[in-house]
Parts: sequence; structure tokens; C-alpha cells
Amino acid sequence: MIGNRITHRTADGVRIPGTWRHAFVRNGGHYFLTDLFVYADGLIDCWGLVTVEEFEEKLRTGWVATSFPEGGEASAHELADWKFGEPESWTSPDQLLAEVRDTIDELNGRPDSTGRCLAAVDAFLADRTEENRDSARAAFLAVHESQRRYTLGDMDRKDWPLRVLVAGPGGRTYLPFDGTVTQESYDEALAYFEDRARRRAERADRIPADGPATSHAPAVQLYHSYPNKPLDDPGKVALRHDYPAPITVDGTDYPSAAHAYWALSVAEPATRPAVAAAPSAAAARTLAAGAPRREGWEHVRTAVMTRLLRAKYDQHPDLAAILLATGDATVLYDDADSSFWGDNAGRGRNWSGRLLELVRSELRARQAGVLGA
Repeated sequence: MIGNRITHRTADGVRIPGTWRHAFVRNGGHYFLTDLFVYADGLIDCWGLVTVEEFEEKLRTGWVATSFPEGGEASAHELADWKFGEPESWTSPDQLLAEVRDTIDELNGRPDSTGRCLAAVDAFLADRTEENRDSARAAFLAVHESQRRYTLGDMDRKDWPLRVLVAGPGGRTYLPFDGTVTQESYDEALAYFEDRARRRAERADRIPADGPATSHAPAVQLYHSYPNKPLDDPGKVALRHDYPAPITVDGTDYPSAAHAYWALSVAEPATRPAVAAAPSAAAARTLAAGAPRREGWEHVRTAVMTRLLRAKYDQHPDLAAILLATGDATVLYDDADSSFWGDNAGRGRNWSGRLLELVRSELRARQAGVLGA
């Protein structure tokens, strides 16, 4: 179900990955086309967050609809209204529930029903006891019927070798038209899996060339703070751009990285000293907002901020230690004035957090001798 439909929600400062599909909600006899979001923590959002068990109840009662009456009224918000004519449904409550359960497993990197089936088949092929065959058959039948044909990923044979293998000689598959499995058919299915195993063994193992794709440390949220002087033990507050940690860039002194950013953003050189001397970073922002901006500033601002953050943490080793102590955590930066720089509960681009992670990585690389000073 995931495909390219990637989304997320933010809970307690942590991004919860998810995906979505279209679905119909029946409310008051009217059918509404909407989006059904499935998240890695097992919550489903279809007009409100619910657990898998609560979602199952919505399916059973028809609130999440999988069948539609002739002439039933439907709508897509602000797009169209219509009535169903000769409706044909391609899913059922059981199928949709199975899809959601598999999707949660996929989002968590766990084997879904197909993965569990193939693992059980491998166990049977390694030790061909009837007990292991029964386990493989149960795992295969646990894959929803609409998805079984795709279990092997073989568009020519579909699931024929699999359903014959788990039925065994003299057995019956789940499809009545297959008839009784003959020894010849069973041997053919065995040969299919033995050839499949050889091809898999010959395929070079894919060893990850890089590290893990996700962080091990919990996310770090940098909330708004307004310190007007350095603190003895600032903690993560020191990672805010407006924290009063003076920096020198190109021979000019600035009270904070934020002061430097706003001073460098204005077009007129004569205006920059007043911005740099502002009593607070907020005041520097206000002065800069009232002055003409450098031409093309939006195209260079991330590079400018990167340089300023490098200066801040190079010139303040104690603050660099605080940044390094965040490990490999995702850094979420609040900025009420900018959805470009701030994460803002998942609605912003979080460039401040991303650049802090970049500078942290550079500091770590220098520590390890990967990059020179």
C-alpha cells in the first residue's frame, strides 16, 4: 500500500511516518470520498485518529464504507457531488483491514503477511515435515485472498507453485478449480522453489554501503526561548540561533548568529551595523524586515546560515559539545515567524534543524579525523 504515498504526522516533537489511500466514509446516509491515513504507531486517521481495533469497528458498522448502494449520494469536498450508478466495489471490510495491518508492519520494517508466509515456506523447504507444511499453509492462507497471487512476485505463475506446495500431494488448494494436487504437480512446484532458491543464492548479497537510514536517538525539539544574556548551563537553549553567543565573521562582530544573519540580509551596507547592534535578535529581525533585502537573498540564505553556524560552533567549543551531545537525533526547530526555517509542528521545512544536523556531522567528522580543521 505504501508505494510513493509518503506522509507523516508529528506527535510530541517526533515525526511518525505514514501513508494514505482513498476511502469512503458514510455519514448520515451520505458517502464522502476522503483520505485514510495509516501511521507507523498503529493509528489510523479517517476523520479522526483511531486504533486498529476501533478502525475495524468502523468497517463492521459501515462507517468506513466498502460497498455502495445504487443511487447512493456521494461527494468529494469542494470538488463534486454525484449518485452511484451500477457501483462495483473492489475491496471488502476484511481486505481493507488486512491491508491496513500489513501497511503498519511495512512502516515499521517488519515482515507483513506476505513476508511471514515466505519465511514459513523457507522453513518448510529446509525441513519438510508435515508440521512445517501446516505452518506454511496457515501463513499462506493468512495472506488476504486478493493478495495471494502476488506473494511470489511472479506475474507468469502467480501463486500456483505456492498453493500446490502447501497443499501437498493428494491435497486441495484454496481454489476449487485446481482439483487434487498430483505428485507430478507437486514435484514441479518443488522444482520451482529449488530453482528460486538457487537464483537467490547466486544473487550477490546486498550489504549496506552506508549507515542506518534513521536516527537512533530521540528527536530534539528546540522550543522558542528569549535569553538576553549567556547562561551558566544553557543546555539545548544554546542551540537556538538567537542565543547570545558572539561570533566574528569577516572581521565583523555580531552578538549572535541571528544578528549576523539579519545584518547580512539587508541590501544597504550602511544599514547593517544598526541591525548588528540591535538589543535582541528579535529587534534585529524587525530592523531587517523594514529595510530592502539583498537581491536573490532567498537563493543564498541557507548557505549564509550554514557559514554562520559553522562560525558559532567553531568559536564556542562549549556550545559545540552541546550540539554533539544530541547524537544523531533529528533536530526540530521552532520558528513562529518562518515556515522555511522552522519545523512548526511538522508544517514547516525545518531548515534550521537540518543545518544544525549538518554542522553537527561536520564537527563529528573533524573529531574522527575524517575532515581537516
